[in-house]
Amino acid sequence: MAINTLTRAALLATATLVLTSCGSGEAKKAEEKAAAQKAVAGQTVTVATASVTSLPRIITASGSITAWEEVPVGAETGGLTAVGLFVDEGSYVRQGQALVQMNDVLLRAQLRQQQAAVQTAEANLARDEAALGRSQELKERGFLSQASLDTALANQRASAANLAASRASLSETQTRLNQATIRAPVSGLIASRSVTRGQIIQAGAELFRIVRDGRLELDAQVPETELGLVRAGQSATISSDQLGQATGRVRIVTPQVDATSRLGLARIALSGTNGFKPGMFAKAQIDVGSQPTITVPTASVLYRENRSGVFVVGAGNQVRFAPVEVLSRGASQTSVNGLQAGARVVVDGAGFLGDGDRVTVSGAVVTSPAPAVR
Repeated sequence: MAINTLTRAALLATATLVLTSCGSGEAKKAEEKAAAQKAVAGQTVTVATASVTSLPRIITASGSITAWEEVPVGAETGGLTAVGLFVDEGSYVRQGQALVQMNDVLLRAQLRQQQAAVQTAEANLARDEAALGRSQELKERGFLSQASLDTALANQRASAANLAASRASLSETQTRLNQATIRAPVSGLIASRSVTRGQIIQAGAELFRIVRDGRLELDAQVPETELGLVRAGQSATISSDQLGQATGRVRIVTPQVDATSRLGLARIALSGTNGFKPGMFAKAQIDVGSQPTITVPTASVLYRENRSGVFVVGAGNQVRFAPVEVLSRGASQTSVNGLQAGARVVVDGAGFLGDGDRVTVSGAVVTSPAPAVR
């Protein structure tokens, strides 16, 4: 009897163990199935649609400060010594202001000599004109031959020609004397000086360079992809880490693009010098007005391996990382290049995704476009 009782107890324990094992297996299969379903469903995210929006566009460019117009100043009369130097680099001069005085003693002596020659020629002409008048009167009365009249006429013409030549020589010397004082051809800032007192100046030698009217401009290098948006007259802000900011306007956009760098040139006239000097490096932000552009929520733009991009939801809710170029960024919307309008981009949860992941879309993000500032 005891044996039967033990046997029944053993059988009961075995049956209980078998049932427990079966229950554990089914639970494990259920967990694995749920995990597989979760893996297929993927992370839950929100998406937004890339749309075309008109936003204020700011183009950033950089380059060197240059003179609006740099005027070289040279000597027209050569071989004379500089005896007076009246300005230096950094001086602001007015048009016609004396810059250098050359030794003009010899020229003044020549001028006096030629003034005397002109007076002599005038006297000779007066004498020969009087003689011609008498000869004509005598010829009319029959007391003078035609040959004598012709001689008197020739003498008068020769004296007139001699007077004209003397006056021309006097004018030439007077001009050379005036050129002995080198004057500023335009108003502006003296950018460089290459003459010293006591130097013998040769004709044509460059002595100064003047920044006309002291006006400066920035030769801003603009990528060819954005050059078509830049127009003359557009406002710009020029900035330097050392000097701060200055305002300006696009004066001209050059018609050529560098074949190597693919950069075009926009010349931006500064409204004031603001301490800027030719040769300095500066940046410009050019306001090209509102432009149609592809916009996405700012939160959707990520940076992977130093590249900006967004995760685009494709067929089967599978995502891929699409690199984009950020044109301008705002608090809620970012303007990008490289994305088609209508593309669905991941917003919330994008930072945890990888290429090829599957996602569950919970809803769409709706944001109102805001002006973007680059």
